[in-house]
Amino acid sequence: MRYIRLFYILCISCVVLTPYAQAENAIERIEPPFWWVGFENTQLQLLVHGKNISEYDPIVTYAGVSLKKVTRVTSPNYLFIDLTIAADSPVGKFDILFKNKSGQTITHRYELKARKAGSAARKGLDSSDAIYLIVPDRFANGSPDNDNVAGMKDKYNRADKNGRHGGDIKGIIDHLDYISNMGFTAIWGTPTLENNQTRTSYHGYSITDHYKQDARFGSNEDFKALSKQARAHGMGLIMDLVNNHIGSEHWWMRDIPSHDWINFYDKGYTQSSHIHNTVYDPYAAQKDKDNFSDGWFDRTMPDLNQRNPLLATYLIQNAIWWIEYADLSGIRMDTYSYPDMTFSAEWSRRIMTEYPNFFLVGEEYEDSREMISYWQRGKINKNGYVSSLPSLIDFPLNIALLKGLREEDGKNTGLGRLYGTLSMDNQYADPDNLMILSDNHDMTRLYTQLGEDFDLYKMAIAYTLTMRGIPEIFYGTELLKTNPKGKDDGIIRSDFPGGWAGDNINGFTGKGLSAPQAEAQTFVRKLLNWRKNKPVIHHGKLLHYVPEGGVYVYFRYDDHNKIMVIINKNMAGRELSLDRFSEMLSGMKKAKDVISDAEFDLTKSLSLAPRSVMILDVK
Repeated sequence: MRYIRLFYILCISCVVLTPYAQAENAIERIEPPFWWVGFENTQLQLLVHGKNISEYDPIVTYAGVSLKKVTRVTSPNYLFIDLTIAADSPVGKFDILFKNKSGQTITHRYELKARKAGSAARKGLDSSDAIYLIVPDRFANGSPDNDNVAGMKDKYNRADKNGRHGGDIKGIIDHLDYISNMGFTAIWGTPTLENNQTRTSYHGYSITDHYKQDARFGSNEDFKALSKQARAHGMGLIMDLVNNHIGSEHWWMRDIPSHDWINFYDKGYTQSSHIHNTVYDPYAAQKDKDNFSDGWFDRTMPDLNQRNPLLATYLIQNAIWWIEYADLSGIRMDTYSYPDMTFSAEWSRRIMTEYPNFFLVGEEYEDSREMISYWQRGKINKNGYVSSLPSLIDFPLNIALLKGLREEDGKNTGLGRLYGTLSMDNQYADPDNLMILSDNHDMTRLYTQLGEDFDLYKMAIAYTLTMRGIPEIFYGTELLKTNPKGKDDGIIRSDFPGGWAGDNINGFTGKGLSAPQAEAQTFVRKLLNWRKNKPVIHHGKLLHYVPEGGVYVYFRYDDHNKIMVIINKNMAGRELSLDRFSEMLSGMKKAKDVISDAEFDLTKSLSLAPRSVMILDVK
């Protein structure tokens, strides 16, 4: 009996000494995985995922951090924790204790980091910049070891135009000298976040993990290193993000937090109408609006419901996390008009509040100034919609340029089309902050669109690099890349020559380039590097003249400099009298052509070569 009593006392002692039993349940992830002290918004929402985690109550005891709210959702495997992070909260690690009714506990160590000095005031991009757009899987294979990764479904197959070709983050880092020497000041890569999809994952727009770089591209640290080394080369990094949809094999789809996380979740795949007008139409039926905004972009791209406040906060914090973590200069937001528009306004507002000089550019792929302008910061919309988005991609100007160069000239065609489109810039709150482009990853290659006409190609490049706005050039455009058999994304996004061991042609070194390719590359490089050091192109005013006789003339000017651009589409040479341009040329005597380095006397008429472009630096 004495021994029984002693055993009982020892058992009681053990309970007193260890009041909580550590639960066997493991927390699979907490997102964001860490955070920073010192944001304008002091609220932080944590998504916690783990088996039956909703049965636990979180406990936080750390100076400056207070637990504000706990939210449980349909799935028992999620817990959403709202914290307040005081401005004076100390940097460091602290434990979040999770305790259930049985006294079992789970401990997770969380970290608050110090922000980089000057982070909030970081400079984004403006019209002094020039952007190089890259599809990372198709640019350069810097690390063949990650071509195939265990657990990643879509395997390396360079022979398949829609397969993984092995390009990666290291491949971009290895060729930063080339990009910088070409004259670019920023890099925009299509998404590199994990896309663990069964097929056609290379493009990156079917995200399966919002906090993890795709292992076939590299690690989070590799992406951070790309940003750091790009900055060392005088270039900023733009990250491509997607708020509208996810990949059908996203980890959420295996354990959805709640059925309203995904639009039409219970019904399954419901295709978006892709009728953009429903967003702007004051007479649109609600069903038509829903079919556009809530429908899935594609069968493998479930549509996110940003009206869910937990998901909305998740997406906002995710963008801020990547800006801070990777020291980004900008974000390009895919399919900007598709998500819930109230959410998009809040998303842009929150980011610009934390980073007032940051570069945000949205994609609205429409040939409509009214549609594009609707989303830009400063636009006064009749319905009262207010956006904080600084920039949009100027598709109307790109479409006008390519049509205008191909078609015969008339009042509203040819160069007249280009003039007319530009003349309506009063639709925009800030036309100088629009991204203009030669071509991109979603359209037929520039050289193909222009019928492989090298003269028209030079006009298009010269126009793009001297016009108002922030120019973007698609990788390989400087090498006259084509897709001659029609619009095929796998061909449009073909490999950059020289990015793979054994390539017979090397665009980085010039080895094996044809004479036209070498000339095009030199042409683009010369104009980009000239533009880089020409403030009048960055911030100067624009004045243009109605095209006459197949000739279009415009000026970029400020108080100290004038640049005169002359596009002659005629098959024959022409004498251009300068009397008409006295408003700009009065008192000017000489000019030098940036392209040919030839000197010209402005007191006489100019002899224009057939189908040519001149960029005159007026003295």
